[in-house]
Amino acid sequence: MNLISTLKLVFRTLLARKGRSFLTVLGIVIGVAGVIIIIALGAGAQSLVLGQVTKLGTNLLYVQPWKGNENGPPSQLFGLVITSLTVKDADAITDTSRVPHVLAVNASVQGAATVSFGAQSVDTNFNATDFNYPKGVNFTMRSGYFFTETEDRGNANVVVLGSTVADELFGSSGTDSIGQVVKVKSASQKASTSARAGRDGSGGIPLRVIGVINERGSSFFQNQDDFIFLPLELGQKQLLGVNYLQGIGIKVDAAENVNQAAEDIKILLKERHHITQEADLDFIVRNQSDAINILSSITNALKLFLTAMAAISLIVGGIGILNIMLVTVAERTREIGLRKAVGASNSAVRSQFLFEAGTLTLLGGIIGIIVGTVISYVVSILMKSLGYDWAFVISPLSVILAVGVSILTGVIFGLYPAFKAARLNPIDALRYE
Repeated sequence: MNLISTLKLVFRTLLARKGRSFLTVLGIVIGVAGVIIIIALGAGAQSLVLGQVTKLGTNLLYVQPWKGNENGPPSQLFGLVITSLTVKDADAITDTSRVPHVLAVNASVQGAATVSFGAQSVDTNFNATDFNYPKGVNFTMRSGYFFTETEDRGNANVVVLGSTVADELFGSSGTDSIGQVVKVKSASQKASTSARAGRDGSGGIPLRVIGVINERGSSFFQNQDDFIFLPLELGQKQLLGVNYLQGIGIKVDAAENVNQAAEDIKILLKERHHITQEADLDFIVRNQSDAINILSSITNALKLFLTAMAAISLIVGGIGILNIMLVTVAERTREIGLRKAVGASNSAVRSQFLFEAGTLTLLGGIIGIIVGTVISYVVSILMKSLGYDWAFVISPLSVILAVGVSILTGVIFGLYPAFKAARLNPIDALRYE
């Protein structure tokens, strides 16, 4: 029997058992689609996470107060407050004779705050920083300006609003926010200021709006537009009541100089903090490039793990093919005996059953690719509609892997039934009831 005749016989046989063939194909479709979807979602998630980092730039460093092993969890996770960083540390890093590759340095403290204007009130976040902030972070102003060195050093009662905060406070009424006076109080002040507000009606620190930042979107899964910015000392003294820093941001002149700059900063701060042993470090220098490498490793490991989980469903589908083909052999024993009695060779019978298993898995693989691609595309559209930088990626490797494994599964699990059918004795098969 030639190849064309074998294929015709295979399709006639499969069409004669539509329900069984459909269920067999469905198992393969689910497995292949699962592999495609998981790899596509993994690539999309990786693009999202890495996009959050690269959006900020790969030439950035961030110094944080820290206590303990650099490879372990930060002490802040255990409720400890490290007060080792100061404004003088930030000023020291600007010394280009010690850190030659530094372009800009900005110190900051952050916290939760409530901003009110008239009857409107918004719960948001504040970033108390210095006038160098625009030099280290990329953004543009929608209106007004970011506070100047004079306003920063003079502890002026001014504030710059993120676009979300500005829209919530002023958007509904159409009032121009520039020049308006809002009242700001930190989350820690709410309880203590509520009584004072009843006496003097302040309910917070009055700050004049001097600027609104253009929409920036999310970074590290945090809405960068849901922030207000005010002079550093104002935030330290009047909102938090502290004299230390929560972080120092450093912009380096080029990405290739980041590691050298990080080492220079580490040496400088160890001298300033009188630290001689690594175990005594009370700060850590974070590198954006290191963060990208770490996140890439994590997301790649997750993709590999999830792909392995999806591949299990292909094995389950293969077992389904094995069971169905064994049942088919039993049901068609007399047919096999008749074919062999009229001259069909063992290889012809074996080829027929292998072709049936391969056809089912190939069909399931093709449909699975289509289903997996469509679902992955829909997910990417939904994620983009939610404002996430989600890439739609269908890796050729994932397609080859999914289809290759599905066909291989069909052949492997179809071999035993095929050889079993080929070994049947024609006389015994014809007598089979």
